[in-house]
Amino acid sequence: MSPSTNARVVRQVPRRQFTESTYRKAKPYLLRDFDGRCAYSLQHVKRVGYKVMEVDHFNPRLKGLARNKYANLFPATRHCNGSKSDHWPSTEARKSGIRFLNPCKEVDYGVHIIEDPKTHMLIGITPAGLYHIRCCDLNAPHLVQERHDRARLREILDDCLITVRGSDALLDGSDMLDISSSLRAIVEKMIPPIPAAPLI
Repeated sequence: MSPSTNARVVRQVPRRQFTESTYRKAKPYLLRDFDGRCAYSLQHVKRVGYKVMEVDHFNPRLKGLARNKYANLFPATRHCNGSKSDHWPSTEARKSGIRFLNPCKEVDYGVHIIEDPKTHMLIGITPAGLYHIRCCDLNAPHLVQERHDRARLREILDDCLITVRGSDALLDGSDMLDISSSLRAIVEKMIPPIPAAPLI
C-alpha cells in the first residue's frame, strides 16, 4: 500500500457509537464529513436524493464492534453500495496491491484513478485503482454520463464568461451572469472534475 501523504476526506468522529442496529444513523455525520458525496462515485446527495444514499461498511469482513465503528462506515449511493457489496480482496491479492481505496487515509482520485477527458471513463492506474473501479462499478453508464454532462456544462460556463466579457451576447450581461450562476450551482452538485493525469 502506498497511500498519499494527504487524505481526500477528513472525518470529525461523532461522540456516539454505532451498532449493527443503529449504524444507518451515521448517515448525517457521514454526509457532513464527505461533503454530501458518495465515498466512491462522488455523486452528491442533492442529485441522487437522501434515500438513495446509504451507509456502507468499508471492510464488510470485520466482526463485532470494529464492523460498525465510525471509521468503517462510508456514505455510498445505492448503486455503489450494491456493486461493492461484501467484496474484499484476499490476503494474497492485497499483497499484490489489490484493495479498496480509503479516501480517509489517502488521495484516491488523481493518484490511483484518473478520468479520460474524451470518454469520461475512469481509468485505474494502480492495481488498487483498477479493483476499486471494477468492484464499485464506477464506469456504469449513468456515472459516465454525469461526468460527461459536468464537463460539457463547464465548457458552457467558460463560454458564458467569455461572451459576457466580450459583450457580443444576445442577452445583456446581467442575464448572462444569472444563467452562469444557475449553471454553476448545478455543476457544483455534479461529480467534480477528476484529474486526467496523476497529481505530482
